[in-house]
Amino acid sequence: MKETILYRPVGPEELALIEASGWKKFPPRLPEQPIFYPVMNEDYAIQIARDWNVPASGSGHVTKFAIDEEYLKKFAVQNVGGPIHNELWVPAEELEIFNDHIVGVIEVVKSFFSAKVER
Repeated sequence: MKETILYRPVGPEELALIEASGWKKFPPRLPEQPIFYPVMNEDYAIQIARDWNVPASGSGHVTKFAIDEEYLKKFAVQNVGGPIHNELWVPAEELEIFNDHIVGVIEVVKSFFSAKVER
């Protein structure tokens, strides 16, 4: 089986849920989140984790995981901006099946934290 490496930028709450799964799956989407979007490259994941997750929640983390390449063929790559802004759009109702195709574990490869000091 061939595998593809994908990335997912997450905040602290999603990271805690991934850890609670034994680093095996992504948590279900919230009702206002109809799409799960893993991204195709680490640079884009870093950009989201650092520039969006940190201001929103105090930290941002880049996760990396392998997934069955054959399964991924059902999802078209979506470009949502510049040359590095490629992601997959996985419908929320498909996420459990998506999780079943993850090979190995989800790992954290980079973390970013707010420089703001609480007093």
